Amino acid sequence: MSEGTRPLFGARTPIQLRKLSRKWAIRRDIPIALLAWIALVAVMLWAASHIVRTILVLAVAALLAFALAPAVKLLQRIMPRFLAILVVYLVVLSGISVLCYLIVNATIEQIFTLSSTIRRLLGPGAHGMPTPIDQALATLGITPEQITQARQQIVTQIEEFAKNSLPYLRSLFDVVIDTIVVAVLSIYLLVDGSRVAAWIRTNAPQAARARFFLDTLQRVLGAYIRGQLTLALLIGVLVGAGMQFIFHLHYALFLGVLAFVMAFIPVLGTIISGALCVIIGLTQGWLVAVGVLVYFVVIHVIEGELVGPRIVGKAIGLHPVVSLLALIAGAELFGIWGALFASPLAGVLQAIIVSLWTEWRDQHPEQFQLAQDEAAHPEEIPLQKEKETATPPSQLPPA
Repeated sequence: MSEGTRPLFGARTPIQLRKLSRKWAIRRDIPIALLAWIALVAVMLWAASHIVRTILVLAVAALLAFALAPAVKLLQRIMPRFLAILVVYLVVLSGISVLCYLIVNATIEQIFTLSSTIRRLLGPGAHGMPTPIDQALATLGITPEQITQARQQIVTQIEEFAKNSLPYLRSLFDVVIDTIVVAVLSIYLLVDGSRVAAWIRTNAPQAARARFFLDTLQRVLGAYIRGQLTLALLIGVLVGAGMQFIFHLHYALFLGVLAFVMAFIPVLGTIISGALCVIIGLTQGWLVAVGVLVYFVVIHVIEGELVGPRIVGKAIGLHPVVSLLALIAGAELFGIWGALFASPLAGVLQAIIVSLWTEWRDQHPEQFQLAQDEAAHPEEIPLQKEKETATPPSQLPPA
C-alpha cells in the first residue's frame, strides 16, 4: 500500500467500526420513524373522519370552556366554583341576549327600509315604463324576455327549495341539539375539568409529558381564541367603517356586526357577508356595488393571507406559512370545521414535535457534536477528516 492510501474497510479500528455502525443505524432509523409517524397520523385522521361530529361537538365545548375559564377562575376567589360558573354563564347569556336584541332591532328596521327600496326598484315604472332594474339590465343587452324567463326559473327554484326543505329543517334541528349539548358539555368541563387535569398531571404514567401536553393545549387554545376574537373584531370594524364612510351605505352597522359574526366561519362566512354587502351596494348603483366587491376582496386577501396567519399563527406559535398550509389542509380534509380547528391543532402538534425532538437531542448529544463543530470551525473539519483517514506509519508496508 502506497503512502497516503486510505485503509480498507477491514483495516478500520473497532472504535471506527462502532462509529460507522452507529451512523448507519441513525440513517436507517430516522426514515423508519418518520414513516411510522406519518402512518400514525394517517390512521388518526381516518378514524377522526368517521366520528367527526362527536369530535367537533367536544372541540367546540372545550373552546367555550377555555374561553370562559379565566373569568371563572377570577370569580372563584370570592365565591364557590359552581356559583362562579353560574354567574359567568348568566352574564354571557345576558350579553348575548342584549346583543341579539340590538342586532335584531336594527336589522328589522333596516330590512323594512331595504324591502321598500327593493319594491321601488322592482315595482312598475311610471306610465307603464320599465322598472329601474329592467332599465339597468337593458343597458347590458339583456332583453325583457330573458328577464321574465330568469324570474320564472327563480320562482321554480324557490318552490323546489320549499318542497325539499325537510332536510334543511332537520339540519337546523341538529344544530339546535348540538348547541345545547355544547353548552352542557362546556359546563361539565368547567366544573370537573380542573380536577381531571390535576389527576392526569399527577397520576399519569408519564406525568411530565402529561403536564406538558395539558399546558400546551391550554396555552394554544387560549391564544387561538384571543387571536380569533381580535381578527373578527378587526374585520367587523373594517367592514362597518368602509360601508359607512367610504360607500355611505344605509346598513353599515348591520353589515359590520354580520361581518364580525361571520368571521368565525372560515370561507363561507366571508362569502355570505361579502355577497350581502354587494347586494346592498346594488341599491345605490353598479359602481358602488363594484367598489364594495373590490373592497371586500381586498379585506379578504388581507385577512386570509397577511393578518390572519400572523395574528392567529403568532398567537399559537406558528409561522404564517405553516398556519396557511394548515388552514388549506384542514379545509380539504374536513371542510369548514377543519379550517376552523386547523391552526390550533397544528400549534399543538408543532409543540409536541418540538418537545420530542428536543428530548431526543438531549438523549443523543453525540449525534449533534459534529454539526456543532462544523458550524463553529468549518475550516478545520477537512484537515481533521484527512488526519482521521490517513494511514498510520506503523501500518505502512515496508519499502
